[in-house]
Amino acid sequence: MTAIEKNGAALHWIDGEWVDSPEHGTSVNPATGIEIGTYAIGGAAETEHAIDIAERVFKTTSWRFDRPLRARVLNAMAARFEARADELATLLSQENGKILRDAQFEVGMAAPVLRFNAALALTDTGRSSQVQAGRLGLMVRDAAGVAGVIAPWNAPVALALRSIAPALAAGTTTVVSLPVQTAQTNALIAEIIATTPELPKGVVNIINGGFATGDTIVRSSRVPVISFTGSTKTGKAIMSNASANLKRVGLELGGKAPMIIFDDADLDVAIPKVVAALTVFAGQFCMTGSRLLVQSGVAEKVREALASRLEEIKVGPGLDPASEMGPIIDKKNVERIDGLVEDAIATGAEVIVRGGPITDGPLAAGSFYRPTLLAVTDPNLPIVQSEVFGPVLCMETFETEAEAVALANNSEYGLSASVFSRDIDLPLRVALQLESGTVWINDWAALQDQFEEGGYKASGQGRMRGFAVIDDFIEFKHIAFTPGLPS
Repeated sequence: MTAIEKNGAALHWIDGEWVDSPEHGTSVNPATGIEIGTYAIGGAAETEHAIDIAERVFKTTSWRFDRPLRARVLNAMAARFEARADELATLLSQENGKILRDAQFEVGMAAPVLRFNAALALTDTGRSSQVQAGRLGLMVRDAAGVAGVIAPWNAPVALALRSIAPALAAGTTTVVSLPVQTAQTNALIAEIIATTPELPKGVVNIINGGFATGDTIVRSSRVPVISFTGSTKTGKAIMSNASANLKRVGLELGGKAPMIIFDDADLDVAIPKVVAALTVFAGQFCMTGSRLLVQSGVAEKVREALASRLEEIKVGPGLDPASEMGPIIDKKNVERIDGLVEDAIATGAEVIVRGGPITDGPLAAGSFYRPTLLAVTDPNLPIVQSEVFGPVLCMETFETEAEAVALANNSEYGLSASVFSRDIDLPLRVALQLESGTVWINDWAALQDQFEEGGYKASGQGRMRGFAVIDDFIEFKHIAFTPGLPS
C-alpha cells in the first residue's frame, strides 16, 4: 500500500505503517488554486506515538551499533530516490510551485547527500591514546538517541534529507515533521524511504505537521537532538523551548545574501547569476540573493541590464516549460511580500522594476509575484534588513572595497554571499572579511556535500553539510582504563 491508497489522503509513516489522523486538510496547486489532494494533519498524539517508536527502536535494536548496515541503507536509499526522481520532481513542482528545472535541481541533491553520509557512517571514528605508562583512554562517538528533524516547505526534499542522512549515519533514530504545505510530496518522500532495502521499521518516522508536531518534538525529554531549518524567529523559539532539557540544537535559519559586483566583474557572468539568485524558488530560499551591492563604475550598466532581464522573466506554472519562475506558496504570502515592497517605496526606495502580484488574466487564480528591483540609499531600511522570502532585490552602490564589506556585513544574517570580480586576490580577500557561512566567488548556490553549510549570527548554529554535520547527532564518551604494564 502506498501513502495515499488507504483513503485517498496523504498519510503519516510511523513504525513502517501508514497512519491516518482524525483531521484532514487540502493540498492546493499554488499556480492554479486547484485542489490536488488531501492529507492527514498530524498533532501531538501522532508525534508522541512516533517518539515512542523511535525510542524503542534506538534502545532495543542494533541499529546504533551497526555502521555497515547504516551505510548500506543510505546507499540503497540514494538509489531509490534516483529511480523515482522524475516522479518526485513533477509532484514537487505541482504542489510547491517551483518550475520543473528548479524542482529537478532540488531532487537531484537527494542521492549525493545520502551517499556522502553513507561514507561518513563508515569513516566517522573516535580516537585512543596511551596517556601514561599502563593507562589508556578511548574517545567513543555514540549516537545521541532520537533525533527530531523539522524541515520547511520551500525545499522539503533537499532540506529534510540534509538532516535525515547524517542522523542515520550517526546511528540515531528519527522523528521527522514535514510541513502540510507539501503533504503530497512528504508522502512520496516517505514512500521512497519505505522501499529502502534493510531499513529497519521505526528508524525513520515522518509526520505531516506544523506547530503542534514541531513543538511536541522540541519539548520532549526523549528527543535529545533537534535539527531545524526555517526562519530565525522560529529558530529562536526552538532554542528557548529546547533549553528546558538542554538539547543539542542544530539550526539553519534566515538569510539576506549580499551579491557584491566590483567594477572589474564579468557582467556576462554576474548578471545571469544575480537573476538566478533572485528567481530560483521564486525567491523563497534562505540563500536568495536579495541584496545587490554594485561598485559605482558599473552601477548604471548593472541597473539597466538587470531591469531589462527581470522585466522579461516569464512567470507561470511550474510544469509549463516556458516558465522561468513559478508562484509564491500561497496568496497570503503574496500579500505579505507586496506589503513590504509598498512600505519600502513609501519610505524612500526607488522603483526600478515594480513587479508585484498578478491580478488579472489566466494567472490571477494563482499566487504569482513578478520580480521586483528597488534602488536604496539607506542600508537600514526594513526591506534591506528583513528577510522578504520572495523575488525582491534591493540595489545599493559602493565606492571602495572596505565600503562593500561594511555594507555586506550590515545585517543580522550571515548565511551566504557572492563576490564577482576578475581580480585574483580581491574576491578571496573580501570573502575572508565577510561574516557569512558560505561565500561564492563568481557564482551562486554551488552547494557541495563535502563542505560545511550554515550561518553566522542570526542565520543559525551548527552546520548542515560537510564532515561537521554528523557532530550534531553524536555524544562524545571518554572511556579510561588501566591495563597496566607487562610484568
